[in-house]
Amino acid sequence: MLAGQSRATGHVVRVTAGDTLPLPGIAVVLHQVGQSAQGPVDTVLADRQGRFAFHFAADTTAAYLLSARYGGIEYFSTPIASSPGRPDTTILVVVADTSSAAPVVLRQRTIVISYADESGTRTVLDWFVLSNAGDLTRVSPDTLHPSWGAPLPPEAQSVELANSRLSQFSLEALTFRRDSVLILAPLSPGDKELMLQYRIPGSLRSFVVPSAGVTDSVFVLLEGGKGAVVSTGFASRDVRTIEDRTFQRWAGVLRGTDPIRVSLSAPLFSTGQLLGLLATLAALGFVTLGIRLARRLVAAPPASAGPSPYWLADAAARLDVRYAGAEATTSPEEWSRYLAERARLKAELERALAVSRRS
Repeated sequence: MLAGQSRATGHVVRVTAGDTLPLPGIAVVLHQVGQSAQGPVDTVLADRQGRFAFHFAADTTAAYLLSARYGGIEYFSTPIASSPGRPDTTILVVVADTSSAAPVVLRQRTIVISYADESGTRTVLDWFVLSNAGDLTRVSPDTLHPSWGAPLPPEAQSVELANSRLSQFSLEALTFRRDSVLILAPLSPGDKELMLQYRIPGSLRSFVVPSAGVTDSVFVLLEGGKGAVVSTGFASRDVRTIEDRTFQRWAGVLRGTDPIRVSLSAPLFSTGQLLGLLATLAALGFVTLGIRLARRLVAAPPASAGPSPYWLADAAARLDVRYAGAEATTSPEEWSRYLAERARLKAELERALAVSRRS
């Protein structure tokens, strides 16, 4: 719903020589981001002191932010307050000159590793905090090279942007090439966050993550505490609960280009392997039972004209092997027929055994 008039005022400044200077005459754009509408709402020119002011009717269900285009790059403010009773009057839109050689470092990295799920794989969240501590915006030197990039683990599968609300990069600004992530967007002064998600095989006992030159700290969270970070300089810190799931947190600092080495507790069998093993054991059990019955009945003719226990045990074993682990892919009608036939064979086998014991 539309509220009363909101007010947003502030300055556009340019970072230079460790300071900020007002930028006069630049166009400042007010953007609305909401469910019903999103896009530019209004545009004003900054005055000689770089000051600007907006008066607008705010949609209370939407968010608002400002941008200014400088040197071919769009710079955005943080979200602004839109309540008419509490105007936002200290907004800064910060722009900068560009360079393809401006230093950008990976200041911090957090890796969250889950349990292996039903598919036999683990989900990994890889959270990068990039830092541009200088006065210049880092840009790509040409269309063939990124503004920043980092290697990913070779086992990483289905790499994607994990959370567009937390990551400060759009999917269009990223590209994934073999075992690397590349950022094509400019990197303005300050910190930027990038969160990726990928999957690794649940059978891995050792998981090695390239360091990508982390300069500050690394955190690794292992679900349930199943595993350990074995790189030098890491220690177990505490237990964290995230969405009702428990993670053991490890923290440390890497030396040079040393990778992050994680020892994982892998299950002996994946879900598919376990189902196959159970089916095989069931079949072997029925076959063994059939062999024992056959040996007992070699010297004596069957006591009735019905099927022999050996035949019944073999038929039941064949039926179980055929349908083992297949309930999800079998129609309800066919599965009901399987259960009924299995019950019939079991009942006949019990009767045949009773007859053989009496004889």
